[in-house]
Amino acid sequence: MHTIINVGRSFGSGGGFVGQAIGRKLGIPVFDNELISKAAEESGYSKSLFAKGEEKSLFSVSSFFASGRLSYIDSGYVNDNVLFNIQSEVIRSIAEKGDAVIIGRCADYLLRDRPCLNVFVDGPEEYRIHRLMENEHLPAAEAEKLMRRKDRTRKTYYNYYTFGAWGVASNYHLCVDSSILGIEGTADFIIDFGRRAGLVK
Repeated sequence: MHTIINVGRSFGSGGGFVGQAIGRKLGIPVFDNELISKAAEESGYSKSLFAKGEEKSLFSVSSFFASGRLSYIDSGYVNDNVLFNIQSEVIRSIAEKGDAVIIGRCADYLLRDRPCLNVFVDGPEEYRIHRLMENEHLPAAEAEKLMRRKDRTRKTYYNYYTFGAWGVASNYHLCVDSSILGIEGTADFIIDFGRRAGLVK
Protein backbone atom coordinates (compact mmCIF):
# COMPACT_ATOMS: atom_id res chain seq x y z
CA MET A 1 0.00 0.00 0.00
CA HIS A 2 1.31 3.40 -0.96
CA THR A 3 1.27 6.22 1.57
CA ILE A 4 -0.90 8.95 0.03
CA ILE A 5 -1.60 12.05 2.10
CA ASN A 6 -3.94 14.65 0.63
CA VAL A 7 -3.65 18.08 2.22
CA GLY A 8 -6.45 20.61 1.86
CA ARG A 9 -5.82 24.02 3.37
CA SER A 10 -7.28 27.43 3.99
CA PHE A 11 -5.25 30.29 2.59
CA GLY A 12 -2.63 31.59 4.98
CA SER A 13 -2.80 28.56 7.27
CA GLY A 14 0.57 27.28 6.10
CA GLY A 15 -0.97 24.06 4.82
CA GLY A 16 1.40 23.95 1.89
CA PHE A 17 4.38 24.26 4.24
CA VAL A 18 2.89 21.54 6.43
CA GLY A 19 2.62 19.28 3.39
CA GLN A 20 6.25 19.98 2.49
CA ALA A 21 7.32 19.18 6.05
CA ILE A 22 5.38 15.90 5.99
CA GLY A 23 7.10 14.90 2.78
CA ARG A 24 10.52 15.77 4.17
CA LYS A 25 9.95 13.86 7.39
CA LEU A 26 8.65 10.76 5.59
CA GLY A 27 11.09 10.99 2.71
CA ILE A 28 8.34 10.98 0.07
CA PRO A 29 7.64 13.39 -2.80
CA VAL A 30 5.31 16.33 -2.36
CA PHE A 31 3.14 17.40 -5.28
CA ASP A 32 2.03 21.00 -5.11
CA ASN A 33 0.77 23.13 -8.00
CA GLU A 34 4.20 23.31 -9.64
CA LEU A 35 5.01 19.61 -9.46
CA ILE A 36 1.53 18.55 -10.57
CA SER A 37 2.10 20.80 -13.58
CA LYS A 38 5.44 19.08 -14.17
CA ALA A 39 3.81 15.66 -13.93
CA ALA A 40 1.21 16.81 -16.45
CA GLU A 41 3.97 17.97 -18.78
CA GLU A 42 5.74 14.61 -18.50
CA SER A 43 2.44 12.96 -19.42
CA GLY A 44 2.35 14.96 -22.63
CA TYR A 45 0.47 18.09 -21.63
CA SER A 46 1.74 21.64 -21.61
CA LYS A 47 2.94 22.84 -18.19
CA SER A 48 1.46 26.25 -19.05
CA LEU A 49 -1.96 24.64 -19.06
CA PHE A 50 -1.77 24.38 -15.27
CA ALA A 51 -0.06 27.72 -14.68
CA LYS A 52 -2.75 29.23 -12.47
CA GLY A 53 -4.25 26.03 -11.16
CA GLU A 54 -7.56 26.51 -9.43
CA GLU A 55 -7.97 30.08 -10.67
CA LYS A 56 -7.62 29.59 -14.40
CA SER A 57 -10.76 29.52 -16.53
CA LEU A 58 -10.42 29.30 -20.32
CA PHE A 59 -7.33 28.14 -22.17
CA SER A 60 -6.58 28.88 -25.79
CA VAL A 61 -5.32 25.74 -27.48
CA SER A 62 -2.83 27.67 -29.58
CA SER A 63 -1.34 29.30 -26.49
CA PHE A 64 -1.47 26.51 -23.92
CA PHE A 65 -1.90 23.11 -25.54
CA ALA A 66 1.41 21.63 -26.67
CA SER A 67 1.03 17.91 -27.14
CA GLY A 68 -1.61 17.35 -29.77
CA ARG A 69 -3.81 15.35 -27.38
CA LEU A 70 -6.85 16.83 -29.02
CA SER A 71 -9.57 14.57 -27.65
CA TYR A 72 -10.22 17.14 -24.93
CA ILE A 73 -10.66 20.11 -27.21
CA ASP A 74 -14.10 21.61 -27.69
CA SER A 75 -14.52 24.52 -30.10
CA GLY A 76 -10.89 25.59 -29.85
CA TYR A 77 -10.71 25.98 -26.09
CA VAL A 78 -9.81 23.90 -23.08
CA ASN A 79 -12.35 24.86 -20.44
CA ASP A 80 -12.46 24.28 -16.69
CA ASN A 81 -14.11 20.87 -16.91
CA VAL A 82 -11.57 19.65 -19.46
CA LEU A 83 -8.71 20.91 -17.32
CA PHE A 84 -10.16 19.13 -14.30
CA ASN A 85 -10.31 15.86 -16.26
CA ILE A 86 -6.67 16.21 -17.27
CA GLN A 87 -5.72 17.05 -13.69
CA SER A 88 -7.63 14.00 -12.47
CA GLU A 89 -5.66 11.73 -14.78
CA VAL A 90 -2.37 13.18 -13.57
CA ILE A 91 -3.20 12.90 -9.85
CA ARG A 92 -4.43 9.32 -10.19
CA SER A 93 -1.23 8.48 -12.04
CA ILE A 94 0.85 10.01 -9.24
CA ALA A 95 -0.98 7.90 -6.65
CA GLU A 96 -0.53 4.72 -8.66
CA LYS A 97 3.22 5.19 -9.00
CA GLY A 98 4.15 5.46 -5.32
CA ASP A 99 4.04 7.34 -2.04
CA ALA A 100 3.06 11.00 -2.25
CA VAL A 101 1.82 14.06 -0.43
CA ILE A 102 -0.61 15.91 -2.68
CA ILE A 103 -1.52 19.48 -1.82
CA GLY A 104 -4.93 20.76 -2.86
CA ARG A 105 -6.47 20.07 -6.27
CA CYS A 106 -9.41 18.05 -4.87
CA ALA A 107 -7.06 15.08 -4.45
CA ASP A 108 -9.09 13.67 -1.57
CA TYR A 109 -12.11 13.42 -3.88
CA LEU A 110 -10.18 12.18 -6.92
CA LEU A 111 -8.55 9.40 -4.90
CA ARG A 112 -11.62 8.45 -2.88
CA ASP A 113 -11.49 4.90 -4.24
CA ARG A 114 -8.12 4.13 -2.62
CA PRO A 115 -6.78 4.28 0.95
CA CYS A 116 -5.47 7.79 1.61
CA LEU A 117 -5.09 10.07 4.60
CA ASN A 118 -7.17 13.17 3.95
CA VAL A 119 -6.41 16.19 6.12
CA PHE A 120 -7.43 19.83 6.17
CA VAL A 121 -5.13 22.47 7.64
CA ASP A 122 -6.83 25.61 8.96
CA GLY A 123 -6.23 28.35 11.49
CA PRO A 124 -7.91 31.36 13.09
CA GLU A 125 -8.36 34.30 10.76
CA GLU A 126 -6.14 36.54 12.88
CA TYR A 127 -3.33 33.99 12.67
CA ARG A 128 -3.68 33.59 8.92
CA ILE A 129 -3.81 37.33 8.32
CA HIS A 130 -0.68 37.80 10.42
CA ARG A 131 1.16 35.12 8.43
CA LEU A 132 0.16 36.76 5.16
CA MET A 133 1.28 40.15 6.40
CA GLU A 134 4.71 38.70 7.18
CA ASN A 135 5.13 36.38 4.22
CA GLU A 136 3.58 38.55 1.53
CA HIS A 137 4.60 41.92 3.05
CA LEU A 138 1.04 43.20 3.01
CA PRO A 139 -0.84 45.60 5.27
CA ALA A 140 -3.55 44.00 7.39
CA ALA A 141 -6.46 45.12 5.20
CA GLU A 142 -4.85 43.77 2.03
CA ALA A 143 -3.89 40.51 3.72
CA GLU A 144 -7.46 39.97 4.88
CA LYS A 145 -8.83 40.79 1.43
CA LEU A 146 -6.43 38.32 -0.20
CA MET A 147 -7.26 35.62 2.35
CA ARG A 148 -10.99 35.92 1.76
CA ARG A 149 -10.63 35.98 -2.02
CA LYS A 150 -8.40 32.90 -2.10
CA ASP A 151 -10.61 31.00 0.34
CA ARG A 152 -13.65 31.84 -1.77
CA THR A 153 -11.89 30.62 -4.92
CA ARG A 154 -10.82 27.35 -3.30
CA LYS A 155 -14.24 26.74 -1.80
CA THR A 156 -16.04 27.39 -5.08
CA TYR A 157 -13.64 25.16 -7.02
CA TYR A 158 -13.78 22.28 -4.53
CA ASN A 159 -17.53 22.37 -4.02
CA TYR A 160 -18.24 22.52 -7.76
CA TYR A 161 -16.09 19.56 -8.73
CA THR A 162 -16.59 17.31 -5.72
CA PHE A 163 -20.24 18.06 -4.85
CA GLY A 164 -18.87 18.27 -1.32
CA ALA A 165 -18.13 21.02 1.16
CA TRP A 166 -14.62 22.47 1.30
CA GLY A 167 -13.15 22.61 4.80
CA VAL A 168 -16.04 20.76 6.45
CA ALA A 169 -14.71 18.24 8.97
CA SER A 170 -16.87 15.33 7.78
CA ASN A 171 -15.01 15.34 4.44
CA TYR A 172 -11.63 14.60 6.02
CA HIS A 173 -10.01 12.15 8.40
CA LEU A 174 -8.43 15.02 10.30
CA CYS A 175 -8.83 18.79 10.50
CA VAL A 176 -6.06 20.58 12.37
CA ASP A 177 -5.38 24.14 13.52
CA SER A 178 -1.80 24.92 12.48
CA SER A 179 -1.55 27.88 14.88
CA ILE A 180 -1.37 25.56 17.90
CA LEU A 181 1.64 23.38 17.05
CA GLY A 182 3.21 25.38 14.23
CA ILE A 183 4.30 24.00 10.86
CA GLU A 184 6.67 21.29 12.08
CA GLY A 185 4.52 20.24 15.02
CA THR A 186 1.43 20.05 12.84
CA ALA A 187 3.30 17.86 10.36
CA ASP A 188 4.41 15.55 13.18
CA PHE A 189 0.87 15.37 14.52
CA ILE A 190 -0.55 14.45 11.10
CA ILE A 191 2.09 11.76 10.60
CA ASP A 192 1.39 10.26 14.02
CA PHE A 193 -2.35 10.31 13.37
CA GLY A 194 -1.86 8.66 9.97
CA ARG A 195 0.27 5.90 11.47
CA ARG A 196 -2.26 5.25 14.19
CA ALA A 197 -4.97 5.09 11.54
CA GLY A 198 -2.93 2.61 9.51
CA LEU A 199 -2.73 4.97 6.52
CA VAL A 200 0.91 6.06 6.86
CA LYS A 201 3.83 3.63 6.86
